[in-house]
Amino acid sequence: MSELPKAPIERLIKRAGAERVSDDAVTALADVLEEMALQISARAIKLGRHAGRKTVTEEDIKLAKS
Repeated sequence: MSELPKAPIERLIKRAGAERVSDDAVTALADVLEEMALQISARAIKLGRHAGRKTVTEEDIKLAKS
């Protein structure tokens, strides 16, 4: 189960145009977003370490997502 709060996820789906959103849809998107965030974070950590840093920067995240 995702650690992300459900209310903001539901708001994102509604902002994308949905009138109504099922709880299962919110949970599914939260799980997908968390998995993507973990993958991007892991790549960003590697970039920071490669640069000799312990701190993950905004630039690391931006580079890791591409």
